[in-house]
Amino acid sequence: MSTHNDFLFTSESVSEGHPDKVCDCISDKVVDVFLAADPYARVACETMATTNRVILAGEVRGPASVTHDKLVAAARDAVREIGYEQEGFHWQNMKVEVLIHAQSSDIAMGVDSSGNKDEGAGDQGIMFGYACRETPVLMPAPIYYAHKILRSLAETRHKNNQSGLGPDAKSQVTLRYVNGRPVAATSVVVSTQHDEAMSQEAIRELVRQHVVATLPDGWMCPEKSFYVNPTGRFVIGGPDGDAGLTGRKIIVDTYGGAAPHGGGAFSGKDPTKVDRSAAYAARYLAKNIVAAELAERCTIQLSYAIGVSYPLSIYINTHGTGQVDESRLAEILPEFMNLSPRGIREHLALNRPIYARTAAYGHFGREPDHEGGFSWEKTDLVPRLKREFA
Repeated sequence: MSTHNDFLFTSESVSEGHPDKVCDCISDKVVDVFLAADPYARVACETMATTNRVILAGEVRGPASVTHDKLVAAARDAVREIGYEQEGFHWQNMKVEVLIHAQSSDIAMGVDSSGNKDEGAGDQGIMFGYACRETPVLMPAPIYYAHKILRSLAETRHKNNQSGLGPDAKSQVTLRYVNGRPVAATSVVVSTQHDEAMSQEAIRELVRQHVVATLPDGWMCPEKSFYVNPTGRFVIGGPDGDAGLTGRKIIVDTYGGAAPHGGGAFSGKDPTKVDRSAAYAARYLAKNIVAAELAERCTIQLSYAIGVSYPLSIYINTHGTGQVDESRLAEILPEFMNLSPRGIREHLALNRPIYARTAAYGHFGREPDHEGGFSWEKTDLVPRLKREFA
């Protein structure tokens, strides 16, 4: 995000019914099916969706009890839960192809523990975590409100099937920052799929209610900068309107562009894949540092090599807001959390079927739940961090 004090910043979100998010939801549903059958199953599932067709591809290592039929059922369940019962995309009528095969033995050899060798990272890569004080959940404000608008619309749609809203939607929020703090929206864009009989004015007023209720008091943008379905019509949507793929919304999944992203997608991957687990660990550590009042903003980068257990580097940047030395933080954090793939999985209890719930509306800034979902959002390191740096 800008280093200037006064600026505009924009983030976007997409709903669970967006074609790419449909694929993320299906891929993570597949991960959950495997982890429910075997907590140590290996999954790398990619999904493609188009008009009344879903294709699953990838590599797995898991129990024979997860059959072809169970994977087809998982795809249908994901689409049904999203709410697609349209002529061009219907959870019952869509064709589901399963092209998933066994995990490469070469990859398995690098990842598996054996003898004195600990479990290695499932791939090379760089992962980032970020936290800041702009919102109660320590997330950047633009992406926080962009997600919140769409979740509000989705809740209305799920509760009321006569709402006129369809599953596919996008939002974009631009906020004005003064002295580095968000103070108001300068523009809001919402596009939402709708029933053919619904007028554009009715859609605009329905969306307005959700935007006004979501933004803080006095933050609503000027009327001329409030855009609802700018093309004028959005009846055909979802995979019937545009093909979808897993992993194409990684900035929506993370910080809305306010912080770096290493490039790897999350959905469809079991927690031995550091693309997912190490990004969760980096967010967990950054959030705890900010929650402990050691910094107003914190970015953490972790880097890994395939088959190697521990990070090659740990980088911390508190953007000039830190109360403690960044090099000292980088030195001590591995004492707070084992940053090997095994250590991350055990610390955050990631070997559970908790991933379908992460696929839409962001992986970060969510509430930890009683089933272990979003465990990386806990701030349980705060007391120890405060003692260490008292």
